[in-house]
Amino acid sequence: MTIRYHSPIRFSTVLGRRIEGEFSGGQVTGNGGIQLLSEVDRRIGLTRSVAGSLEDPRRSASCGHGVLEMLRQRVYALALGEEDLNDHAELRNDLALRAAVGRDSELASPSTLCRMERRADRGAALAVHDALFERFVSAHAAPPKRLVLDFDATDTPLHGDQEGRFFHGYYGHYCYLPLYVFCGRHLLVSYLRPSGIDGARHAWAVLAMLVRALRARWPKVEIVLRADSGFCRHRMLRWCEGNNVGYVVGIGKNNVLMESAAGRVAEAAGRHARTGCRQKLFGSFRYAAASWDRERRVIVKAEHNAKGPNTRFVVTSLAHTDRHLYTK
Repeated sequence: MTIRYHSPIRFSTVLGRRIEGEFSGGQVTGNGGIQLLSEVDRRIGLTRSVAGSLEDPRRSASCGHGVLEMLRQRVYALALGEEDLNDHAELRNDLALRAAVGRDSELASPSTLCRMERRADRGAALAVHDALFERFVSAHAAPPKRLVLDFDATDTPLHGDQEGRFFHGYYGHYCYLPLYVFCGRHLLVSYLRPSGIDGARHAWAVLAMLVRALRARWPKVEIVLRADSGFCRHRMLRWCEGNNVGYVVGIGKNNVLMESAAGRVAEAAGRHARTGCRQKLFGSFRYAAASWDRERRVIVKAEHNAKGPNTRFVVTSLAHTDRHLYTK
């Protein structure tokens, strides 16, 4: 019989108590990985920064659970895949989650967490985003030369009769349609919206706020908007051009675009027929939709694979575009 000895994994102490992870049995939890997330959070100070920006109207002498503890409890549970508040009826007694939160007694109940969330208003949402923005800025030791802002809208499925519930034809179910903005791996904006709207709604205003805030910190930084065809709106492109913001935005296929790209598409198909391998060719031309007041540069990606042609287009203000900007 082989006997293996493993040194325990040591984490930060909680109220003077040593926290270790080992595999010798005893009281077992499936949520041990949350300790790693807790260590990262404490190092970067994200939840502490967010909690410090949230107002707490409660009388502190009567409160058994602080805002920071409840925020960590909710965020860490989401990371574990426990999305419902009802899950905390059991999670509040999970030793791993309690240690991650930094508490040696029972965590907040679902009703207590619910009251915290119902207190959140537009001011709280702005405070959270301010904290995210400050963490993003502090992550740069020197002013960056270029920032690429990725705008995207995606579905959050709904399974009940929530307020603002709409059926979305593209996703095929009832959902919300939040707007996200990333810069690299950093989340800058997470904006909850109903799905019964244009996917680009409010994106222009969000972009303007971000550009203003980023240039207040780094006046010389180059800013590029990157988004799919759902954000290809003439007024938004014109605003970028008037405010020195570059853009690489998808544009939906139409007969005029396909005619302009016909040569590249045919060449890619011919190469695929000869080699049997996927072919991907790029080209550019000038184009103006009927609603536009000027021509703009359009880049075509003429791809042909085993399933057939896969032609895509982007409109860009950049004269020389790095390939990774429009192939991501």
